[in-house]
Amino acid sequence: MTIEVRRVSVPPSLDDENDPNVVDYRRAVELRNIVEALGYGSDDFASSAEEDLPSWHREHEPRQLFVATVPDAREPGRPGVVGRGFVESRREDGWPVAWVAVQVLPEYRGRGVGTAVADAVEAAAREAGATRLLVYVVSPDGPGERLRSPTGSGSVPLGNDEVRFLLGRGYRLEQIERGSRLGLPLDADDLARRLDDARRTSGPDYRLVHWTGGTPRHWREDLAMLLTRMSTDAPSAGLDEPEDVWTVDRLVAQQESDREAPVASLTAAVEHVPSGRLVAFSELSVSDEVTRPVWQEDTLVLREHRGHGLGLLVKLGNLEQLHLERPGHPSVLTFNAEENRHMLAINERLGFVPVGYEGAWRKDLI
Repeated sequence: MTIEVRRVSVPPSLDDENDPNVVDYRRAVELRNIVEALGYGSDDFASSAEEDLPSWHREHEPRQLFVATVPDAREPGRPGVVGRGFVESRREDGWPVAWVAVQVLPEYRGRGVGTAVADAVEAAAREAGATRLLVYVVSPDGPGERLRSPTGSGSVPLGNDEVRFLLGRGYRLEQIERGSRLGLPLDADDLARRLDDARRTSGPDYRLVHWTGGTPRHWREDLAMLLTRMSTDAPSAGLDEPEDVWTVDRLVAQQESDREAPVASLTAAVEHVPSGRLVAFSELSVSDEVTRPVWQEDTLVLREHRGHGLGLLVKLGNLEQLHLERPGHPSVLTFNAEENRHMLAINERLGFVPVGYEGAWRKDLI
């Protein structure tokens, strides 16, 4: 079987459906959705080509997309896409980490497609200067022996294809991420009562604020600081992720780019009244398609302000904002490190239930 792996120049617009790069990009998104639906046993984790498009054009987070084609999987006029991969890094000189992924249609596994894509992706990561590769891969439950996370929390089936593939390429398991789902709608009266209780628990020194879309100018510096702290304060086990510095310019540029996607961003944050600074935040990504799940993105409470119930406060505030501004979606999805018991306890208290698990893997290149 002849396998061709090529880099896709992801276009800034999808208007020209005859553009080969548009075709390859759309096929790569479709393939990703198929593979993840099989992994999670649900298509809840799918996203559209339009929703994903801005993420391929972020100045501070350069990404490269690769597709694998074979001539016996033909689409009209061109070989079919049977595998995909990507590499993401950062713009800073000397940035040591690359996030990578490889996905292959089930009927083409074990035929060299995954190896060909992984070779291309890892070569691109090396060329970008990476000395460490990180990959997050869904692992469906399976029988037999299990590979435990070194954190002591969670495991993956040792016999799974993706586990054997990663081990064979020199990756090691560092952490387990739990995917969780909260069914909607929530009872509005109960949500209001719980939010009032959370406000009383946090006390008068903390005030809940929220916004939709771009961050108000007077909160941009604080949110950039909170996003930077996400890279140092969130549990990362042995992944050893470096500090990922956000500036106001980076924040504004990304939010301007994301405005092009059919997705709304809802942000709830907590102001520390005595200092006038934000000390916690939580973001929801809401598709314009009301039948699609909502994504719970980053949530963080600064270490120095923990112990006041701010994690629960900010999540409840965001759920109320979702109920008022964007009702009708079926669920909220989120991921958390399996050892992050504090945040998992908050999610469980809200009603989130586990729906799948990802392994977080690392490979050192030097």
